[in-house]
Amino acid sequence: MTQTSRIRRIGWIAVLGVCLALYAVLHLKVNAVRADVVQAERRIVQLEESNLLLETEFLTRTNQVQLAAWNRVDFGFESPQADQFIENPRQLASFGMPRGADAPEPIRLAGLRSGEDVPAFPRLVSPLTGRPVEADVLGDDHGGEDGAARLAAAVAPGPLRMPIAGPGFAVAKVAAR
Repeated sequence: MTQTSRIRRIGWIAVLGVCLALYAVLHLKVNAVRADVVQAERRIVQLEESNLLLETEFLTRTNQVQLAAWNRVDFGFESPQADQFIENPRQLASFGMPRGADAPEPIRLAGLRSGEDVPAFPRLVSPLTGRPVEADVLGDDHGGEDGAARLAAAVAPGPLRMPIAGPGFAVAKVAAR
């Protein structure tokens, strides 16, 4: 190899090295600018949210002034004083009045709290004959667990409480009674 070709080769390697160094510097600069743009966008969003919050606060305070003016002019309402607050339920009850003579009876709701006072489950009556329906008529001719569950549910004493677990579980609960 001649001296000029060797110098030319070293020159190309030096130019390639300089290009790589310039590319690395340019790449770092682009990433720095991209990070600055993202940071500026985040700051813009933050300022827009702050601006919206301040606008809402301003409108709310403006409405409060308008409501206070309406209150003074149109309604004449006043703020409650400290002695107007109720301290306990007895004080609240003292404001009540006895029921008038022509007042309707209060609405009362029925409910069972325990299983002791539960009345017996009424027998099913045929609408055609008016006589009680026999238990075997209510049963399924196929037998099986599903038919037994329906039969047990139809003739079981006490209130009917069918668990979510299914009819097989209901038969076990009725049999346990």
